[in-house]
Amino acid sequence: MTLAENGINLFIPEVYDIVWSLVILAIIAVFFYKFFMPKFQAIFDERTAKIEGGIAKAEQAQKEAAEAKAKYESQLSNARVEAAKIRDDARAEASHIVADARARAEADAAQITANAQRSLESQQQQAMVSLKGEVGALATALAGKILGAKLQDSDVQSSMIDSMIADLDAKK
Repeated sequence: MTLAENGINLFIPEVYDIVWSLVILAIIAVFFYKFFMPKFQAIFDERTAKIEGGIAKAEQAQKEAAEAKAKYESQLSNARVEAAKIRDDARAEASHIVADARARAEADAAQITANAQRSLESQQQQAMVSLKGEVGALATALAGKILGAKLQDSDVQSSMIDSMIADLDAKK
């Protein structure tokens, strides 16, 4: 049994059908190549340019970000160095202030000690003068009792007191 007997018609094209089909296909191809291909190519070129521009922008942004990061790290490093310098300066100034305060305290203590020493010497002189007066009065009274009479003359009293004090100073 053949295909025609089964009811299936096979279409075998003729040569002229093939030729005209090829001519139409060539015309469509030329038409497509002349009118549609440039538009497709323009769209593809535009997309390529956008993609390349986007890549270039991304690379530029990445470069700027790297520069900004380097600048930030440099500023941070400078800030740390400056903070360390300020800290060191503050410590040096604090030690200088402590040394100045210590020197002032020592000077004040020396002045207070000197004033106290002068005060003690003044009090000692006053005590000595007072003691000499009392010793003189006691010596005069004692001499008057020993001699049996009061020494009324102030010149005699004074010379006697002075000689006794001179004797006491000589014994020291």
